[in-house]
Amino acid sequence: MSTITEIRDPNVTPPLGQAIPLGFQHVLAMFASNVTPSIIVAGAAGLAFGGEEQVYLIQMAMLFAGIATLFQTVGFGPVGARLPIMQGTSFAFVSVLTAIAATQGLGVALTACLIGGILHFGLGTIIGRLRFLFPPLVSGLVILTIGLYLIPVAIKYSAGGAAQFQMEAESFGSLKHWSVALTVIIVAIGFKFWAKGILSAAAILIGLIAGYLLALVMGMVSFDAVSNAAWITGLKVLPYGFAFDIGAVIAVFLICVVSAIETVGDTSATTKAGAGRDASDEEVAGATYADGLGTAVAAVFGGLPNTSFSQNVGIIGMTGIMSRHVVTIGGLVLIVCGLVPKIGAIIASMPLPVLGGGVVVMFGMVVAAGMNMLTEVEMNRRNMLIIAVSLSVGLGLNLVPTAVQYLPGVLKTMAISGLLPTALIAIVLNQILPEEISEGAAS
Repeated sequence: MSTITEIRDPNVTPPLGQAIPLGFQHVLAMFASNVTPSIIVAGAAGLAFGGEEQVYLIQMAMLFAGIATLFQTVGFGPVGARLPIMQGTSFAFVSVLTAIAATQGLGVALTACLIGGILHFGLGTIIGRLRFLFPPLVSGLVILTIGLYLIPVAIKYSAGGAAQFQMEAESFGSLKHWSVALTVIIVAIGFKFWAKGILSAAAILIGLIAGYLLALVMGMVSFDAVSNAAWITGLKVLPYGFAFDIGAVIAVFLICVVSAIETVGDTSATTKAGAGRDASDEEVAGATYADGLGTAVAAVFGGLPNTSFSQNVGIIGMTGIMSRHVVTIGGLVLIVCGLVPKIGAIIASMPLPVLGGGVVVMFGMVVAAGMNMLTEVEMNRRNMLIIAVSLSVGLGLNLVPTAVQYLPGVLKTMAISGLLPTALIAIVLNQILPEEISEGAAS
């Protein structure tokens, strides 16, 4: 029998004694990132923090991350890369979905996700021809913008911000809140750099547990929702109804294109890290089909869009375990978690400062990932101009939404999303600007 370090074939399964812990490691590495978007979007929609509706959204995040992972690892027909690709709720959609949920409601947001997922599925047939639109300059800007958009949310949570990111007049920014958030950050950093193996991979989750325990000691945790939650859940079809809005669909679909390109990158990175080869066209197309199908199916039951998780690619590179069956075990663990409402209620009982400390690290890492991608770009005058204009307009409109208050509702939602204008401006400028600005033009 080959040793665990020699498994480079996605179809080979390690002994169960090794495969099960490895599968749990994949879950631990992505668990916090997977449930966080649902908590943020629920807050933007005005759902009670820790309430039944928020608990349900958290459950769906776990359940359909697991199901979408099986679409990737097991697959059927053309669907699925049949590679160890872990799926989870995508941060890329948060800026758009929070804007839609806050102004038009979750019904419009989830309907847009359903239709966007179907269109995303269709991208599998042409994804190879769209890759030219997303060189490192554009991809790096998109990822950087996602992180920069979300960092204020992390700070508000850390300081004790309530639902819809409002501030609590008396306790917002108190030492009590910040002591919990900082505990999460310090513990996460400590385990990331001074622990090894699963403990290092699950550093953020361990930090969240430490912060949660401190909050419990300080009397900040209520278990009322946990005690009232059932052990087994029933799924709700279109829990917020079907509410079509063309602007919302367009906005979500544009992010689907970005997500599809991200999945192409993760698929290629997986095969490079695990097998030392490039991903085949069939694997890239299959991964995109699974992405779209996972998003569409999740939306039917109240789940947010799914995408491949880059941090799990790092685990493959670190362990050298290319077995898709290991990640299948991780997907099954998520499905079990999603079917048990008490698990969702425990997560929902997490005080905002605990979550805030975790997302300070997570969102900061998103920013760092975007910056790292931009290091591949030559910082000449042309590329610096694209970065400057894209970020200034995209994030500027998000920070000052009244600047476009006279736009129709749909266009305003898209304009203030932060990510969409940044991505669109970067794509257009990258296509139309000459490779170098002439000396005459510069003078």
